[in-house]
Amino acid sequence: MNQVLRDRTGRKIGEIQDYGTRQIIRDASGRKLGEFDGKVTRDASGRKIGQGNLLTMLLNK
Repeated sequence: MNQVLRDRTGRKIGEIQDYGTRQIIRDASGRKLGEFDGKVTRDASGRKIGQGNLLTMLLNK
């Protein structure tokens, strides 16, 4: 199930897509910002961001 992320004015700022235990976050343009594999969050380049689901942190970068 996809989750659309919106700012306080209702404008779409991103989307989290579910693929089983894996989640991918994309910005409003559809560019991949990172993914969460159930344990670790990584950015679009594959660098580890941290333990746990930190996907929404990638929207501000």
